Amino acid sequence: MNAISAPTPIIPENAPFNAAQRAWLNGFLAGLYGGATQAGTSIAAAPMEAEDFPWHDAALEMDERMAMAEGRPLKRRLMAAMAQLDCGQCGYLCQTYAEALAEGKEDSTSLCVPGAKATQKVLKSLLAEAPAAAPAAATKPAVAEKKTAPVRVLSALPLTKTGSAKDVRHVVIDLEGSGLTYQPGDSIGVTASNDPALVAALLTTLRASGEEPVACHDGITRPLREAFLSHLDIARPQDRTTDLLAMTATDPKHAQALRKLTDGDDGAQPEDADLLDLLEAFPSARPPLADLTRSLPSLKPRLYSIASSLRATPGQVHLCLGVVRTELRGRIRQGVASCFLAERGVDAGDIQASITVSHFRLPSDLATPVIMCGPGTGIAPFRAFLQERAALGIKGKSWLFFGDQREATDFLFRNEIESWLADGTLARLSTAFSRDQAKKIYVQDRMREQSADLWRWLQEGGHFYVCGDASRMAKDVDTTLRLIAREQGGLSEDQARDWIVALARQGRYQRDVY
Repeated sequence: MNAISAPTPIIPENAPFNAAQRAWLNGFLAGLYGGATQAGTSIAAAPMEAEDFPWHDAALEMDERMAMAEGRPLKRRLMAAMAQLDCGQCGYLCQTYAEALAEGKEDSTSLCVPGAKATQKVLKSLLAEAPAAAPAAATKPAVAEKKTAPVRVLSALPLTKTGSAKDVRHVVIDLEGSGLTYQPGDSIGVTASNDPALVAALLTTLRASGEEPVACHDGITRPLREAFLSHLDIARPQDRTTDLLAMTATDPKHAQALRKLTDGDDGAQPEDADLLDLLEAFPSARPPLADLTRSLPSLKPRLYSIASSLRATPGQVHLCLGVVRTELRGRIRQGVASCFLAERGVDAGDIQASITVSHFRLPSDLATPVIMCGPGTGIAPFRAFLQERAALGIKGKSWLFFGDQREATDFLFRNEIESWLADGTLARLSTAFSRDQAKKIYVQDRMREQSADLWRWLQEGGHFYVCGDASRMAKDVDTTLRLIAREQGGLSEDQARDWIVALARQGRYQRDVY
């Protein structure tokens, strides 16, 4: 027998509180009562962290994060310099990478891919100022082991239309026989291979046949071509590689330039270099192949937010994939995983994949208002959410903010979204197409325009979700939320900040950013 959930109490206008106090109390009560699902069901509190990491927020600027970590132990200040995404591309989490550096178990400061040069420079500075740690035995990076299994790419059809400045694909992956399962909000890690043409160019530059035996990081010896193709990251050489090239360069100018790259000096060239760039720019640097391959990181899985629900697409994972292609120094650079999935995945046969379980979840109370902000490929988890709600027949309050460049070419999953809007699965849709008018309009502008309704939904216990770019969009959305809290709730700047923190701790403000 289904029980009726208790209504969320609201502080009345004539209560003896000012507007700011009333807004804070309403938010607290909404979070407390909005999580109830059934009468008699206890609400488990989130486990308290033994230590607070206030800087672990990808929306914060570097200087803000470092200020928060001031006075903390070295390992925590190192953590604050990371990109705070826990993306796993470094082979660690932000916390465990910092701890490994502080304890001398890791010596490379260039592993944080999203943090890039800014993170590397701060890490080097912090380590230079600290007493040298005694070298420790290398340990396996502390990332939880995941079940990996073979899957197949069924299709990678375009979502963007002719005339778009982007190439976005709807990738479908077959899970049959893999034993992998997931929930809306989870991510899939896909093991891709490098571009065969890039590998061929590397072998030519090295004057290698590709049959030379080299040891890979898993302890298995393989032909060089196979190692470059499927086991080593040739797109992102680290400071270990530039260090090695500097030591073996016979031209002093080459050695000096390579050391500048290792140190992360401003203006060091070639910027954003892959391995082929380095070998072409510094022909006097030719270390033994065994040393070169040992210096390269292993080729790690790329993580993508899942854009489907198993209730709607049984036995499949769907992705919303932006294909990365950029021209640099006269050569087209391809995103390792995005171009593999878009161009070669269907013909690749079995590829290895794993599921990463996420905190990014729909509310347990199906009547809770849901606000989703996902421009561009950030729509991915919200397609999964809406598929799930449609399959369960859930109507209620759900609001999607979506944006991209042009409505005619970049309105991803338009037919599905409009169908959900028509049948009530989606209650409200706000779009922002930045290039369709003289003045650019973004999702945060739509939020400002509808701030009164947005504030009301949040005061009713609504959950706010954002997915997409951490460095720009997510920060702008976060800033807009705080502004709405000040304008609509009468909160001060400090109170608005505390309100955002409270939302996050209640699980009502969730971000899947990259």
